[in-house]
Amino acid sequence: MQFPSFIAKRIRNNEAGSFSATVSGIGVASIAIGITVGIISFAVLLGFKQTIREKIFLFSAHINVASFATGNTYEEGPLPPGNPVVQALPRIPGIRRWQVVAHKSGILKTPEEIKGVVLKGVGKDYDWPTFAKTMVDGKMLTWKDSSFLRYGYSSEIIISEKIAAQLRLKTGDDVIMYSLQNPPRPRKLTIAGIYNSQMEEFDNHLIIGDIGLVQRLNGWGKDSIGTYEIYLTDFDQLDNVAARLRRALPTGAYLQKVTSLFPQIFDWLLLLDRNTAIFLTLILFVACFNMISILLVMIMERTPLIGLLKTLGSPNGQIRLVFLRVGLYMVRKGMIIGNLAGLSLCWLQYHFSLVPLDPVNYYMSTVPIVFDWPIFIMVNVITVLISGCILLIPTFIITRIQPVKALLFKK
Repeated sequence: MQFPSFIAKRIRNNEAGSFSATVSGIGVASIAIGITVGIISFAVLLGFKQTIREKIFLFSAHINVASFATGNTYEEGPLPPGNPVVQALPRIPGIRRWQVVAHKSGILKTPEEIKGVVLKGVGKDYDWPTFAKTMVDGKMLTWKDSSFLRYGYSSEIIISEKIAAQLRLKTGDDVIMYSLQNPPRPRKLTIAGIYNSQMEEFDNHLIIGDIGLVQRLNGWGKDSIGTYEIYLTDFDQLDNVAARLRRALPTGAYLQKVTSLFPQIFDWLLLLDRNTAIFLTLILFVACFNMISILLVMIMERTPLIGLLKTLGSPNGQIRLVFLRVGLYMVRKGMIIGNLAGLSLCWLQYHFSLVPLDPVNYYMSTVPIVFDWPIFIMVNVITVLISGCILLIPTFIITRIQPVKALLFKK
């Protein structure tokens, strides 16, 4: 066994009952708390970002390409068949998939209540598996061959739980929708299902129906659509893909990024990133300050030992390495405890949802957790590197200790 490792091990074994044992426990606890807080913070932060993005992308893609209809912010003009958008999409790298939709403003009317809504017409290519996660009652739209439908489109719709409560509707009920046009064109629709995204931006007014219904109400052809919803392989490449796609758009079509449609939400997510970084920096600073203080206490308590080692010919570097190993042992012990505590708490929250949230303020009913192992490893690596560098600072005092004075030193 190497000499520094042997001495460091003896120091650790002889700590019991001493004052340095108490401060050593404090050092281990500070590192453990820092690791625990770091793991939980990143797991919750990534969970928030992933959950909110999934909810937004459920109703609005990464990039939307439409033909703007003057005077109505909820509707779009028709994009004709064979337009250059379809030809450009496969040639642009970074695009994962796209789907076609169309929107129509209207009013849902029951014998007692009325409610302004926006009908989002979708097709079979809609991301139904993801949308199914928001369903609280009923079923998805029934897709049949148009030859079996009276009007060539499905008359079923899916409404939000909030709209259902306001209009006192349930699955299977019929409701009249009046489209906002002159003259109004009423349509009798059937409630197929009820969803709850927990995001008021959608739940307050958005209903899902057949794109054929919107085409019929607008007097469009079967091949005309309102919006191309485009999804990317990597969301971080949003600006690059949007810039390339914008250059390929025909006259009359415009492009909107999801960050422009919902700037408040994405600004909030950016603020969460900054707050988490500041919070973790403060935690790490306190932990490092504690480690410096603790190692100084251990060095002062063992000043006679340092003098004896110097008298026996040990160089300063070797003695400094002894106490550095003692400090790194505390860091390692704290990291083990911190990782076990942090991952255990995250696991409990992930499986049992112990901490609830107010959906009105947070867009979700429970604290979300995402296990991102590369991030967790990065937290541990950064802790080791910073702690190792910080622990070198107090060991410099060893070079100033004189053997004669150290042997006469009394605690």
